[in-house]
Amino acid sequence: MPQVRAYLKRFVPSLVPVSHLDRIRSSLGALLGILLTGFISSYALGADANLPLLIAPMGASAVLLFAAPSSPLAQPWSLVGGNIVSSLIGVTVALMIQDPVVAAAVAVGLAIAVMLLLGCLHPPSGAVALTAVLGGPAIHEAGYWFVLSPVAVNSVVILLIALAFNNAMGRRYPHLAQTPTVHGTSDPAPSHRLGIVPEDLQAVLAQYGEVVDVSPTELDALIHQAQIRAFNRRSGEITCADIMSRDVATVTPETSLRQAYQVLHKHKIKALPVVTATDGLVGIVTQTDFMNHAMLAPQAGFRQRLGNVIGLGKNASRLVSDIMTRRVQSALPETMIAKLVPPMADMGLHHMPVVDANNHLVGIVTQSDLIAALFQRRLERDEDRDVA
Repeated sequence: MPQVRAYLKRFVPSLVPVSHLDRIRSSLGALLGILLTGFISSYALGADANLPLLIAPMGASAVLLFAAPSSPLAQPWSLVGGNIVSSLIGVTVALMIQDPVVAAAVAVGLAIAVMLLLGCLHPPSGAVALTAVLGGPAIHEAGYWFVLSPVAVNSVVILLIALAFNNAMGRRYPHLAQTPTVHGTSDPAPSHRLGIVPEDLQAVLAQYGEVVDVSPTELDALIHQAQIRAFNRRSGEITCADIMSRDVATVTPETSLRQAYQVLHKHKIKALPVVTATDGLVGIVTQTDFMNHAMLAPQAGFRQRLGNVIGLGKNASRLVSDIMTRRVQSALPETMIAKLVPPMADMGLHHMPVVDANNHLVGIVTQSDLIAALFQRRLERDEDRDVA
């Protein structure tokens, strides 16, 4: 009996848990997608058209576009390319083979083969090929016009709706094939250069030999997050409060740039949190901010440019608020240091201000602090292993 139960469990998919909000968003997106696609297609093609204004496979496409927008099978090229290719094949096969059953089988088989070849696999497109063969006299009489209307029209319209809806709901669609690094180079992000790297995933997927309904980029991101959680568990629960500097030099938005630059130079630091008594942390000003504004100054010499920025010349009244970065990423004292690795390693952040629940500055963590903490933890683990 246990063996039978275990066998039957294989018939039930192991889906990732989905929140109630995401279920509502998926259902609402599909409702709007089909409704608007029908209305727009009706307006574009005319209500008295002989061909159907909305083909049935659009329902299956809506499931992918709005319930699983991160799937490779739901990306724009998969949708539009798969539907157009499959409709072309379906119409062609229907014209060449008279037996509808044989034509249907050949059309679906060829559609899958060509979609895999062109990298536009879209499961509902198999139904598009089948519709071209078994859709009835109106579709057969339309011939290749069926490819444009309604297949191409439906596909483009529902794609545009999916683009607008998913991004309005905070979903990234379409998914990027590769996430660029902050430096704009071809090197992988620093946190992705050890452990499992994208090349490892590509090699394993190639050996797997089957279509996997998750992109290598998305799979890499999920594995990376799992590695961070595992590291967080092994790092001994080290928090920002354990490693942060508490005696932090700060400035206010009204501090002159000259004074701010003198503070940087005096303390031999590269960043100053910008705070106010009422709002707490409101920004950060770094050496990079000074350099960037110096390069934009109209003077020819760099020293003269920098002097103009910090107020050695005529602009002595320039303030920190003129050049500071206002949208600054921060952490809480209880934040685990493992969570600082992605922004500091991959996003180019060198300083992470630490704030309390009221957004008041309580410390700052630098890349040096993070490296020192990780190195010290590694030494302690090695010492414990030697003692054991």
